[in-house]
Amino acid sequence: MALRKTPDPRPQIAEVTPPAAIAGGELQIRGKGFAKTDRPRVTIGEIGAPVIIGSDSFVIARVPEGATAGELVIESGEQASDSWACDIGVLVAENLHPVANPAVDAFGNIYTTFSGSRGQKVPVAVYKIDLNFSMKPFINELMNATGLAFDPQGMLYISSRYDGFIYQVTPNGSMSVFVEGMGVATGIAFDQRQNLYVGDRSGTVFKIAPDRQIFVFATLEPSIAAYHLAAGPDGYLYVNGPTTSSFDSVYRISQEGEVEVFYRGLGRPQGMAFDEDGNLYVAASISGRKGVVRIYPDRRADLFVSGPGIVGLAFTPARAMVVATTNAIHRVDVGIKGRPLF
Repeated sequence: MALRKTPDPRPQIAEVTPPAAIAGGELQIRGKGFAKTDRPRVTIGEIGAPVIIGSDSFVIARVPEGATAGELVIESGEQASDSWACDIGVLVAENLHPVANPAVDAFGNIYTTFSGSRGQKVPVAVYKIDLNFSMKPFINELMNATGLAFDPQGMLYISSRYDGFIYQVTPNGSMSVFVEGMGVATGIAFDQRQNLYVGDRSGTVFKIAPDRQIFVFATLEPSIAAYHLAAGPDGYLYVNGPTTSSFDSVYRISQEGEVEVFYRGLGRPQGMAFDEDGNLYVAASISGRKGVVRIYPDRRADLFVSGPGIVGLAFTPARAMVVATTNAIHRVDVGIKGRPLF
């Protein structure tokens, strides 16, 4: 006589979304057997994660401070699930004030800003964070450092929304004015031909040729905060500018300056970056969930990184994602290569 199989009494995890998160982000966990005896408990590594919603088949848990990339486990009574691998961001630096994407050089060093409020003079405008996560002042005498971008020669470009200048900085930190008259200069990005685009949040996207000739590339509705830019693999420039709406758009602009909506339905979209497969990542919220949204070339979208206060992102040569919040920098080892521009 065959013995009947005894059902596994342990909680069973079927899915955890999104695949990555930083502290404060929320993970949605689906499965079964989560609350057979009492309210489910969640741990990430060895740290307990607060449970926001807990039922027998669905749990939302918030990533606690101090959690690192590790194993997520659900416990119900004395039973524990098998572990589920999570990509949890590591805090790299804090006490900062980024307002757009960080920048990463060819070696993997991270550059980020302490932008300050409009007209505020801060002791250090741009910091450099090396591969050991040691943060050092890089640029001091600059007001309201905003957007950051590297050219193929390793020169760093910085926009200032205070004076409308774009500054050029050598690897050793020597700074000079590259162009001026860019309005309320916010996001900046290079294309493959080394044209530099600058978003003036009052309604203009400028194009600066390698010989420093300046063109009005396109006009958009003014933004309450900033324009954020990214050059796409299809030759379009991708732009967003958050408004008071919870249903904002990412636009794309052709080489002829024609503007069209690429994706609509994001809350407060900000910094953007492409991966090598042409997926676009946007610091935004989608369906009420905050973090980094991934938009596929066919315009499907999902939440890729969960976390509060994210304003920008960048990829490193080591296939990690650098995530900037309003006051900190995190590194998430997502295993994705960013799209090389040059």
